Amino acid sequence: MQATALFKHNYNATAQVIVNQGGTSSGKTYSILQCLFTLAVTDKLVITVVGQDIPNLKAGALRDAIEIHNASPVFQRSTKSFNKTDRVYEFHNGSIIEFKSYSDAQDTKAGKRDYLFINEANGIAWDIYTELALRTRKRVFIDYNPNTAFWVHEKLLGKPEVELIISDHRHNPFVDEAMRQKIEALKNEDLELWKVYARGLTGKITGLVFNNWHVCEHIPEGAKLIAAGLDFGFTNDETGCLLLYKQNGELWADEAIYQTGLTNTDISRKLKDANISKNTEIIADSAEPKSIEELKRLGWYVSGAKKGADSITNSIDILKRYKINVTRNSTNLRKELARYKWKTDNDGKTINQPVDTCNHLVDPLRYIALNKLKITPPKALKSRLPKAPDLFNRGVFEELIGMA
Repeated sequence: MQATALFKHNYNATAQVIVNQGGTSSGKTYSILQCLFTLAVTDKLVITVVGQDIPNLKAGALRDAIEIHNASPVFQRSTKSFNKTDRVYEFHNGSIIEFKSYSDAQDTKAGKRDYLFINEANGIAWDIYTELALRTRKRVFIDYNPNTAFWVHEKLLGKPEVELIISDHRHNPFVDEAMRQKIEALKNEDLELWKVYARGLTGKITGLVFNNWHVCEHIPEGAKLIAAGLDFGFTNDETGCLLLYKQNGELWADEAIYQTGLTNTDISRKLKDANISKNTEIIADSAEPKSIEELKRLGWYVSGAKKGADSITNSIDILKRYKINVTRNSTNLRKELARYKWKTDNDGKTINQPVDTCNHLVDPLRYIALNKLKITPPKALKSRLPKAPDLFNRGVFEELIGMA
């Protein structure tokens, strides 16, 4: 089994609670899961891995667990079965590793375990953690990106039997050089983001662009599809695609694609897999005319986003006028919206330009806004609009639009 020093630190830890605070690509989740599989094959144990919701688990910890299991002949020989529906590994020695999510503290009170892993702990409530930890016999592992201080910092760190391990991409020898450069480049974009994601240090991410989004379970029946948005990526940047709907003056976003290494032929196949019709208009990054043309030749209805000098801020202004509902399954879109922030100058003051990162699904959202969403006041207000030249009184115009 290929492992990093982080695996050794977690496996040999003796504290009751092991806190893994780390930057992106540090390998903390992967290393903890390797520890849990190793423990499961050496003794009869009940191990519970907890995420904030099932889509997050499937996109993160569970995906890593499947990769770890499939890469190890020892783990495979030791496994009796894997129940994909219930997300439970059973081992010949009687051990189980279960992947679960809990809606509230009451939901956690059924069942005990030997080991507990709280994955991305800053998305899980303190009372849920407390109930789970009380029913854990041996050890608790915790991991998270330290965007800002939360209950781990306030209630656990510094107490006896709590060990803190801080890691970043430099501790993971399996990260390629291009990704390292991308992570380190955050220093030129935003020092706070660099501190969190490149060094694993506790930050305070402020100045988020969007605070008008909410999580929903699904797209409501009768919602009208506006368009799909598409952002091209390849080696280290994900290709991102989402569908945007509208109903009762609100927007509803559903993630469709988020993956690196996709050629245009791969994108075409993924669009089909996502059940996107070739009649659906796809608004794509206009900086990639060759890719747009290739998708057109493959039969897709694709057009470029209407970019301009102020297109980024204009599209953000449009989107901020709506309540945006994001489906629970859209795990990557939710993560991007929670990290997408304004740049700051040398004095730490916010400037009217977003940081160019965490945007492979946010950008497709903007593309749709640029091409398909208009800010038009209701007919009842049109008569109240000032006539020229007062029409260009921005303050008066924005006040009326705000009333709309």
